[in-house]
Amino acid sequence: MLTRRHFISTAAALFSAPISSPLFASEWPSEAQKTAWDAEVTPPFFDPATSNPWGLHQRFLPVLVEANDGLVPGDIHVDAIARYLYHIRDNGLAMRYGVAIGRGDLYEPGTYTIRRKVRWPHWTPTQNMIDREPEVYAQYANGMEPGPTNALGSRALYLYVGDRDTYLRIHGTPYPRSIGTRASSGCVRMVMPHINGLYDQVELESTAILYPAEDTVSAVS
Repeated sequence: MLTRRHFISTAAALFSAPISSPLFASEWPSEAQKTAWDAEVTPPFFDPATSNPWGLHQRFLPVLVEANDGLVPGDIHVDAIARYLYHIRDNGLAMRYGVAIGRGDLYEPGTYTIRRKVRWPHWTPTQNMIDREPEVYAQYANGMEPGPTNALGSRALYLYVGDRDTYLRIHGTPYPRSIGTRASSGCVRMVMPHINGLYDQVELESTAILYPAEDTVSAVS
């Protein structure tokens, strides 16, 4: 169980359960297109610590914090109560980001392995999502092409248990104002420029631990 001992004090300010891709994707974006989209979703003169055109609470901007001894560098920890994601570094610190998590029992705490990473992914809702909210998801039953309005946003980290894809993701979102809430169909959402910075730091086979939303961690502002 996660306790506040896992994540200590702020050191200094630096700086929804989808399938991975349609079976028959009609578009595979070029590197030039991906770069253009990155520029489109990134604010001018972007500074992770201060840029906030989305109107987020200040505590959800990326910040470097001190981590307790014993946490494995490279691992990701998601504090579902405070709505924080921590990426552990190898110098006793961690980068903390604001996130949104799944609504109600759609959020699935557990220990996962990141077995796949995709820049500007395709997205297809699961059948459960379509059955639960056909008015929202049925129109995307054949998949959604990559781009700034795609439900997975600019980057996606794919969570597995062993060799089984759980269809849970840590991903960007075209709805940045959902950060800090329970809004998704199970995934962990991040602001696109924030996950763009995280993505390059995350190694395949890293562990991602999603803690229960009923845990005792309180937010650190």
